[in-house]
Amino acid sequence: MIIDAWIQHPTGPFMRDPLFATLLRWQGIDPASLPETIPSELTLHALDAAGVDRALVSAWWGPRGPMLANDDVAALARAHPERLIGVASVDLMRPMAAVRELRRCVRELGMRALRVLPWLWSLPPNDRRYYPLYAECIELSIPFCLQVGHTGPMCPSEPGRPIPYLDEVALDFPELTIVGGHIGYPWTTEMIALATKYPNVYIDTSAYKASRYPRELVEYMRGHGKRKVLFGSNYPMITPHECLAALDELELPEDARALFLGGNAQRVFGV
Repeated sequence: MIIDAWIQHPTGPFMRDPLFATLLRWQGIDPASLPETIPSELTLHALDAAGVDRALVSAWWGPRGPMLANDDVAALARAHPERLIGVASVDLMRPMAAVRELRRCVRELGMRALRVLPWLWSLPPNDRRYYPLYAECIELSIPFCLQVGHTGPMCPSEPGRPIPYLDEVALDFPELTIVGGHIGYPWTTEMIALATKYPNVYIDTSAYKASRYPRELVEYMRGHGKRKVLFGSNYPMITPHECLAALDELELPEDARALFLGGNAQRVFGV
């Protein structure tokens, strides 16, 4: 089984957000060409093209409000329960409302994780506004997912630095399962250090092709980190097929490859 730990099912307004202007330029996409509504079949076809069996599809919430609404993402997951698993997002500026919304997303909508993007809020994950959410994730038995590393959008990258920010969170909440997406580059060694140090800290490879994984990450995946790294694509910013095209070149042992592609995600997300 192949599980993609991080995708979005986009909408035209979401992709046309100025935050993604750099990404669209890299992909050669004219924002005006994007339709308002993008059929779910397009996302499912992208998964099929890479042989991906299931994917964690994320909602987005930013300082200006929902960008991909929880209810819409949950409805998409309900329409394709054998393929898609919803990941919630919440308003970081309203911590108690965020806790209630997360509780609703998990208990009523069936979502299986929370994702917050520190760069979107210009707040590193050790900021006090995250802490009620960490406690609620533990109570709900769901992982907390975030972006680590530099940002593609034209925003400061410092909130994505793993040490000291995420290090302090893992110390304060040893029961919290944490999945750091986008491998942490250029601080990949910091992210590997945290995943090695803390039993409940993991890395996902979203936003990177296998051909671009840093050497130290590949060595970690081949050895003692084989249970700590999850495959992710960050579709539609990059397709799962592109991400996996050079997987054979990594020469992962058979057990490490199976854990990376799906086994670790099954365990972490309870799939």
